[in-house]
Amino acid sequence: MDSNMESTLLKVFVSVANKKSISLAALELNFTQSNVTLRIKQLEKNLGYLLFHRVPSGVILTKEGEKLYPLASEIVKKVEIAELKMKNLTHQKTLRIGSGQANVALRLLSFIDKLNKKYPNMQLEFYANANPQILEKLLDYKLDIAFITGEPNHKDLIVLNKFYDDLYMVEPKNLEYNNTLIAYKQDSTHYKFLASYEKERGNLDFKTIFIENYEVMLGCVKAGMGKAYVSKMITDKYSYTNELKLTKLPNELETHLVCRKDYIPMIATYLKKIKL
Repeated sequence: MDSNMESTLLKVFVSVANKKSISLAALELNFTQSNVTLRIKQLEKNLGYLLFHRVPSGVILTKEGEKLYPLASEIVKKVEIAELKMKNLTHQKTLRIGSGQANVALRLLSFIDKLNKKYPNMQLEFYANANPQILEKLLDYKLDIAFITGEPNHKDLIVLNKFYDDLYMVEPKNLEYNNTLIAYKQDSTHYKFLASYEKERGNLDFKTIFIENYEVMLGCVKAGMGKAYVSKMITDKYSYTNELKLTKLPNELETHLVCRKDYIPMIATYLKKIKL
């Protein structure tokens, strides 16, 4: 059996093991359930071992499956990396970009515009979420680069560029307001920073409201529902700068454009110089 088919069988095996389900693996791989089942049976026949036990909730690995899993995962990952590198062998054919929502609002459009002008034939793909999810995908080779708020602090990552974020604590201008923090997401770096700042100042009993819309967040602050921590560019964008009290906090967060040390984009030189 050719090596490509072997790697495909291992990819199916790893997906089923991760999802603990034939049906969920089929969805992830865009295969039919019968196709996934057939490939698992084929791999079990080739190896001479049963790899999964069927249970009411789905499937679990057998002892032999547990031994195969780390080896298969490593092979699948290396094949994926090789395919990615071959795809971008002579030029950056695709660039997969991760970004938090704040950076989407602040600089992603400018970034896209500059890339389109410099590399008009390069295909761009985007993924927006909070830092933890972005880092997970970047470390798993699912992204090429990512905008990360704050220091990434990971041994497998390098910083390609840094961007200054003009961040302020925003409060109602002339209103008494609730002891409430208003944030985009619970795992957002901006929220964690503001929550830590409040706790350091002795404010330990605040409540939090999460609103995944910056314009609504700012409207809630203006109405006296609480305070938030956002960039002045966002308050400018939604015309709230003159409607709110803006206070610069003593500590600062920077945005870092990062990539894996062992998977540096071919356009890294340009990314290191880009101004946003």
